[in-house]
Amino acid sequence: MFYSNSNIAPEEEYAKRGENAAILAAAEGVEIVQDSYDHADWLEKVAKGLENEPEKGARCARCFLYNLRRTAKYAREHGFDAFTTSLTVSPHKVSGVIFAAGAQAAKENGSKFVEADFKKKNGFLKSLARAAALGLYRQSWCGCEFSMRKQHTAGKAD
Repeated sequence: MFYSNSNIAPEEEYAKRGENAAILAAAEGVEIVQDSYDHADWLEKVAKGLENEPEKGARCARCFLYNLRRTAKYAREHGFDAFTTSLTVSPHKVSGVIFAAGAQAAKENGSKFVEADFKKKNGFLKSLARAAALGLYRQSWCGCEFSMRKQHTAGKAD
């Protein structure tokens, strides 16, 4: 499992989510690799100029591409034939946008992206049950300060 989420702020939130990803990886018997955290780079390459974009807008698409490029690069450098993402388990994410980002990242890195829509076949409900069984922290926003700001002003999660 590759954990790459420089979009998450503050860093304490990033660490908390990383710790929970490690719990899940251990429960599944897989190794976890945590990518370096560089929120300043993410702000510069992803969010700059798109701070006021709505959720599911251009900033989110650019964010998916940013993280999936890092994943594709890691996969290529470590001999993996393909990669995918668990982002599609969320009913709040548009799988087609994620698939496009994954395909672009794969093409740029000479690897293969596997399109898997994990919310299908009650995948989201299954993920909730698995998280509860493991006592995992469940966040109420994607992780970037822009979605958190919207959550707090609207009073709900995205």
